[in-house]
Amino acid sequence: MVKKVYIIGHRNPDTDSVVAATAYAELKHLMGKDEYIAARAGKLAPQTEYIFKRFKISAPVYIPDLLPKTEFYMAETCETVSENVSLWEALAKMVENNAPVLAIVDHEGHYKGLLNYNAFTLNSFKIMNPKSNDIFTANLRLIEKTLNATPIVEFCPEEYFNCSIMVGDDDVSTFRELLEEHKSENVIVITGDREDLQRLCIEECVRALIVTKDYVVKKELHDLARANNVSILSSHDSTMTTALLIEYSAPVISMADMDIKPVHADDTVQKIRPMLAKSPNRCLPVVDTENKVIGLISESDLLQDPNVQVILVDHNEPNQAIEGVEHYIIQEIVDHHRINTFKTRYPIMLINKPVGSTSTIITNMYRENRIPIPKDIAALLLCGILSDTLILKSATTTEYDELTAEYLSNITELDIQQLGNDIIKSGSHIGERSASEVIHQDMKDYTEGKFKYTVSQIEVDSTTEILERKKEFLDELELARRSAGNLFNALLVTDITKLSSIMFLASDEKFEVVMNFPKRDDHIYYMKDIVSRKKQLIPLLSELLGKVDQ
Repeated sequence: MVKKVYIIGHRNPDTDSVVAATAYAELKHLMGKDEYIAARAGKLAPQTEYIFKRFKISAPVYIPDLLPKTEFYMAETCETVSENVSLWEALAKMVENNAPVLAIVDHEGHYKGLLNYNAFTLNSFKIMNPKSNDIFTANLRLIEKTLNATPIVEFCPEEYFNCSIMVGDDDVSTFRELLEEHKSENVIVITGDREDLQRLCIEECVRALIVTKDYVVKKELHDLARANNVSILSSHDSTMTTALLIEYSAPVISMADMDIKPVHADDTVQKIRPMLAKSPNRCLPVVDTENKVIGLISESDLLQDPNVQVILVDHNEPNQAIEGVEHYIIQEIVDHHRINTFKTRYPIMLINKPVGSTSTIITNMYRENRIPIPKDIAALLLCGILSDTLILKSATTTEYDELTAEYLSNITELDIQQLGNDIIKSGSHIGERSASEVIHQDMKDYTEGKFKYTVSQIEVDSTTEILERKKEFLDELELARRSAGNLFNALLVTDITKLSSIMFLASDEKFEVVMNFPKRDDHIYYMKDIVSRKKQLIPLLSELLGKVDQ
């Protein structure tokens, strides 16, 4: 069963990517599909953060990766039992629910141990012999419930104590010797219609006397028991049955496997596999950050499809997607970039249109489904379009984008030019931000044949500030290039006031020798009239790559 469907954009998400995920998730919700969750695969850029704060909308949930995790496979139900209930009650619950294991918890739900049939069998051997010296923990109340026994004389029924079990079926002298071998305050004696043994046990101050088959205990022995602080219980069953059943009155925690440690929902499958292999029942409880039980994971669960699927927006290339996405079913892809998409196990919905923004596509999906766009979502979508098209001035802008922007402007009563200026300026200042932060803010990976490269982009209202720090940016680009083994890493700095760009380039020498753009400085090129990475720059770079020696 699919529990969640993450709608998520590319790594290092830009405004259009985050807006598209948010708006598409809201469309799904309005269609009655609550399992869809807007997500993002990276930190919000300053521009995106400004937009979400301005319109008071919560940002999508941050997911650092989609590596297979426990929460994506676990059963969300796990039978639990309080540590203080009897073993009898716990085993009855296991049988009733056909549960292979039972998580034992304290009164607040914190995990304490695991009851499984292996642990029960091993621990039972400790007290199977009624005349053994082995000790087990009990209290009178649990014994009464397990045996359906009636208290005749009772002291401290809720108090736990360690005790040994003896069956009174010997002659008095022999049994007296057996009692001497035990600490009388820790002995529970089971006997039948033996007044002599009943009296002996009370005189020796055993902890409790269980008289079987509803045999009547004389009232004078009641008085003696009260004087000696000896509890008397009346059992309906035979001595043999009572002796077999009494071990089940031990609190379940005493029979638990305390060596089995729980796992957490965010633990990777790789981490928990060896732990599952060592677990006697090949299953483990799952706990939250407070150590409270929230589910169960088994080896067989890992053979099933995960309960998570994904929808990709604003990208369709594997190297731009969140890490680990290949492990999940991709339901849909909604994008406006070139197609270089995934191999999928199943047919999927692929919506790819040659427009300037994914937000344009999402807007018109509302219209196609005849669902009114909430005003705050309409404002977000308008920002997504204006951001990705440089206020409808980018070479990627189509008439479809312009008409869609007008439609959203009409809903929101926001002026296109003023809003566009606000959002472009909100992300245009470098300020105190590091070169690494700026470069990775909107970095995309590309592959052409055997060559790998990245192109980052930032829009500014003046290139002066970034040129003053050119060494810092070029050094950071080179560091990123070498660590990834790329042919080159580029940063396109677009001047929104002049609708042209400069490009910082950290490159292998064999690529830089084929560069034919006007040089502004060492490793810095002037890109007249180029503002679109997707439609203008990438095709030019692809053409240059064809001239590089393989």
